[in-house]
Amino acid sequence: MTKLRLSAIPDDRPVKITVELPAAVHRDLVVYAEILARSNGDTPPPDPAKLIAPMLQRFMAVDKGFRKARRPLLSSNR
Repeated sequence: MTKLRLSAIPDDRPVKITVELPAAVHRDLVVYAEILARSNGDTPPPDPAKLIAPMLQRFMAVDKGFRKARRPLLSSNR
């Protein structure tokens, strides 16, 4: 069998999930979207649901405990 330089290509397709948010969190997302639109000069504000993925990505990127705990898991999956 031929040895290729590329390994398996990761599945980067978006995954659709349904999440129930408390009403207060949704209200805050709406306000956040409005503030973000104002600061960027955008009209209309983005859909609040579109903010959830970038917020989660940012949260996990800066969580040192998560990054440290994730390291051994990622290296064992290779």
